[in-house]
Amino acid sequence: MSTDVSGMIECRPGARLWGPHDEDSVWEAGIDLFLLNRGNAYDGLACLFGIRNSFGFEPLAEDRGFPDDASEELRGEFAGYGGPHDVHGTTWLAWSELETTDWQETDASGSRTRASAAGIDTEWGRVWKVMRILAEIHGPENVRLVVWFH
Repeated sequence: MSTDVSGMIECRPGARLWGPHDEDSVWEAGIDLFLLNRGNAYDGLACLFGIRNSFGFEPLAEDRGFPDDASEELRGEFAGYGGPHDVHGTTWLAWSELETTDWQETDASGSRTRASAAGIDTEWGRVWKVMRILAEIHGPENVRLVVWFH
């Protein structure tokens, strides 16, 4: 049985303007992963999220769950997949974490780097480019990728 990933990039534009704790600093839907057509190579899923991790990567964001403060659009999209009862795992990853990631770190065998599995030159590159641009506008801590697996 195969594993697919779905999700959305979100940003919090109000946090830059009023601060992260202001009542108007809510998460807003940015773009659905489907629109970026990033594929579902298992080495990338393993490296990023610990899914199908036969490679032995130390995942960046494993099993963090669905964010309590998710945007309404993201909540609706997630519910469309059946929510927590019909998916097998949810997690999220902030741009501030990605920009400090050691992309030369390897899997357990030492033969694959994070960059080769999920770096800018892989199918994930389009996702990282969109997140980088949003982070330049709204700040790195105010941009995140929320994903679930089915």
